[in-house]
Amino acid sequence: MAAGSSSRMGAPKQLLSWKNTTLIENAITNVLQLEPLKSIVVLGANSEQIIPKIEAYPVEIIHNSSWDSGLGNSIAYGVRHIKKNYEVDAVLVILADQPLIETSYLKEMITLFDVNKNQIIATQYQNEKLGVPALFDKSYFEELSTIDGDKGAKILLEEYVKSVITTQLAANVFDVDTEEDYNKLKSFNHQ
Repeated sequence: MAAGSSSRMGAPKQLLSWKNTTLIENAITNVLQLEPLKSIVVLGANSEQIIPKIEAYPVEIIHNSSWDSGLGNSIAYGVRHIKKNYEVDAVLVILADQPLIETSYLKEMITLFDVNKNQIIATQYQNEKLGVPALFDKSYFEELSTIDGDKGAKILLEEYVKSVITTQLAANVFDVDTEEDYNKLKSFNHQ
């Protein structure tokens, strides 16, 4: 997911520098190391600036013209695209603005997934809330394809909380939404 306008940042955060690349390229690289069946990038705002940076990657880029309806709308848009075009067992939802999440963590989530159990594997944050990255079995695609608003997939995570398998990150992971967040990220000295 990389469709937001970065309004709190004041510039496309997807293109912020991180580890000799950009936030969005970092996310794409992490996902590609998983060797997925298909990697889909959902863009919206600022897509004309972002596409030139990522078009060389082996990903499918789709544009959600209703991106301003929130993260949930972009997730729904992506899942509808997947349902229409691919036969898959699950979808892994990640955000471009969480650069401290690495491939090893995503692999751990995938190893917990059992295709026969209608599972959701979600990240549990230090404040006990559930969020993304999250892996959803195809049995949730219909509901995912209709969510809307800024809460993203949290509605499903809350509704099915008793059947969600949680994973926790060792790092204090956060979304890069503001200049303050970006400065905090740079203080991790990973650049």
